[in-house]
Amino acid sequence: MGSETIKTGRLANGEAQKSVHKERHGLSSNGMNGKHENLGSNRAGTSSSGEDYDLTMNTGDVDGNLDGDIEPVFKKARQGDLTFQDIHDNGDYFDEDDEDDSDWEPVQKHVELIKWFCVNCTMVNLGDGVICDLCGEHKDSGILRLGCFASPLSQDAGCSEVESEMKGKNKEMHSQLSASNSSTAIGFDERMLLHSEVQMKSHPHPERSDRLRAIAASLATAGLFPGRCYPISAREITREELQMVHSLEHIQDVELTSHILSSYFTPDTYANEHSACAARLAAGLCADLASTIFSGRVKNGFAMVRPPGHHAGVREAMGFCLHNNAAVAALAAQAAGAKKVLIVDWDVHHGNGTQEIFDQNKSVLYISLHRHEGGKFYPGTGSANEVGRNGAEGSCVNIPWSRGGVGDNDYIFAFQNLVLPIATEFAPDFIIISAGFDAARGDPLGCCDVTPAGYSQMTDMLYTLSGGKLLVILEGGYNLRSISSSATSVIKVLLGEGPGSELGNIAPSRAGLQTVLEVMKIQMNFWPSLGSSYAKLQSQWGAYCNTRKQIKKRQRTEPPIWWKWGRKRMLYHILRRLHVKSKGKPSHHSS
Repeated sequence: MGSETIKTGRLANGEAQKSVHKERHGLSSNGMNGKHENLGSNRAGTSSSGEDYDLTMNTGDVDGNLDGDIEPVFKKARQGDLTFQDIHDNGDYFDEDDEDDSDWEPVQKHVELIKWFCVNCTMVNLGDGVICDLCGEHKDSGILRLGCFASPLSQDAGCSEVESEMKGKNKEMHSQLSASNSSTAIGFDERMLLHSEVQMKSHPHPERSDRLRAIAASLATAGLFPGRCYPISAREITREELQMVHSLEHIQDVELTSHILSSYFTPDTYANEHSACAARLAAGLCADLASTIFSGRVKNGFAMVRPPGHHAGVREAMGFCLHNNAAVAALAAQAAGAKKVLIVDWDVHHGNGTQEIFDQNKSVLYISLHRHEGGKFYPGTGSANEVGRNGAEGSCVNIPWSRGGVGDNDYIFAFQNLVLPIATEFAPDFIIISAGFDAARGDPLGCCDVTPAGYSQMTDMLYTLSGGKLLVILEGGYNLRSISSSATSVIKVLLGEGPGSELGNIAPSRAGLQTVLEVMKIQMNFWPSLGSSYAKLQSQWGAYCNTRKQIKKRQRTEPPIWWKWGRKRMLYHILRRLHVKSKGKPSHHSS
């Protein structure tokens, strides 16, 4: 045992000497092999027991103390003549740990999965593809340069042809226009782009500054703004103006975020140090646009603002919204002389904040068309039974869709049979559209199917009411191509171009017709003009149901098409012939 201990100690000293030798040549001991890390720490010539080591000892010192039968093996090792058989026969004297060959193994490269987020819809894509799996947008498309006029399938480098073509069209249009034609005002300020989520979570936040960039790029490419529209300079709304809508505590909570790098009102409603200023600018622009339009200095306007507002209630911020821009604009219009204000909210989500602010105010009529699904869709409010309260019943009209995928036909049908009849009977002095474009085709949050033509048609239907005094305020919308093309179509209607092509015969879906009838039955108690049209629609509903039953009955009696054609056609005819013969056989029962 004593000699064995000496041998082990000497070998350890040998390894220590190797470690010092590596350091002398510019190599750290653990740089070559991590197992020598502790040995390197004792290189001062002292063992763990305190005994001195001779760090300059040669291999002869080791050989002199080894047993004679082992000496030839170590001589072979020094001369490089050691064989696998020698190692096998003297395995006790060769520590496997001292000869670590891990650095001889080929290094396996860690394959990192490529992940990129679509600039258009923010959805994650995996792999090295260049087209978004969800919306079909090229990962390097020029949508932030040219908006909806950029090609979705090619990268930014291919945008020069579109740019030059649009410039030619704009010159031709501008030659036919004069300054007096600029009757549509646009509210925008670049400081609203600073409102952003500081730390990206699983993917980019859908309410991002690129939303305004894409709309601005579309308007610039089309020559609408700057160009044909009148710019409104921005100002921050005052605390006194905000207190007409929100509680003082809520206003102070929003202002507090200007001293914090990153904060959250709800898990999805963020704020950074610029958010309070952006929210005040958005509200100030909406207030000034409302008073400017009502005073007649401009005919109508579009508030290209963020953060959005229709979820912000009296006491809380939620749903990406900090201050309620539409509510601020409505009260500003009334301060300018408007007696009755109509707010039409076509954002895919119910504007619970706007409803809360005005549900006891008979001078403001709030009409919302939104995806509801029996309260399962965010924010869960906005059922047809919510009609206003405390003497203001009928001042709130909710048109809650029972499913996703709702498109142009259902929206236009609801406008024709609910929105316009009620609005006409209300006779507003001023109209505000809470224009969320998240019910648009391709939106990742709304999952509905309204097209730019549908939005322009709805805008045109409201255009003639109230003498054309119309303010459109941006709310939601999270597909850049959808939001920019829809906003461009709406602004063209504001400029007097009309909706373009008619949508043709409007035939609602069964679910859409059912929703309209349900709302009419409730609201006709407050709006008598709905009575006659309700009876008419009820008859149409009955005919629609009968048609559906006939179709289903016919489908049950006829064999499926895959039975009629293909290999099973003969079997179908044989079975049918046997069935006919069995019917013609005489009965075996006696009379």
